[in-house]
Amino acid sequence: MRGKVFLCHMSKKLLDKKEINRALARISHEIIERSKGGEDLCLVGIQRGGVYIAERLARKISEAEKTEVPLGSLDISFYRDDLRIRAQPVVSRTEIDFDVTGKNVILVDDVLYTGRSIRAAMDAIFDIGRPSSVQLAVLIDRGHRDLPIRADYVGKNIPTSMGERVDVLLEEDGHEDSVQLSVKDAGAEDAEK
Repeated sequence: MRGKVFLCHMSKKLLDKKEINRALARISHEIIERSKGGEDLCLVGIQRGGVYIAERLARKISEAEKTEVPLGSLDISFYRDDLRIRAQPVVSRTEIDFDVTGKNVILVDDVLYTGRSIRAAMDAIFDIGRPSSVQLAVLIDRGHRDLPIRADYVGKNIPTSMGERVDVLLEEDGHEDSVQLSVKDAGAEDAEK
């Protein structure tokens, strides 16, 4: 996504701020229910959009359970399987100031597509420690897996074609909260994998 220019037209709003908030509220309750309250639970957002989604989920879980949920951010740039073919990876920070060993780690991302980013995130997490479980929460699942990876918590399933692009725009990045679907112009490279 970063570092490449996409020529898109015909953008369509799929979710607005209220719908995003409703989806995250539902995901947070599902996480609480499945983890039986949140003991040994931690959230790790995948840089960049996943970090903002993880922050929002952590707030909702903390408010509901009246307890602080450990929250971290994970950069997967050097774990990606396309590192050798990318010109220059955009490196962000990994900030996990708690031990993931023995924890129930919820990886959080904004859009699940091929599954390659999630595989890279799991490799990175296991280099940090040995969690008792790893689950996945995503705001949008757009399909088209290359790997056998499935989200445990999904805000919305949005079937797409390979010629479409899903963008999650968030206030934390200076946008109005929304999820947009765009059609890529022919010839645009797909760097979302």
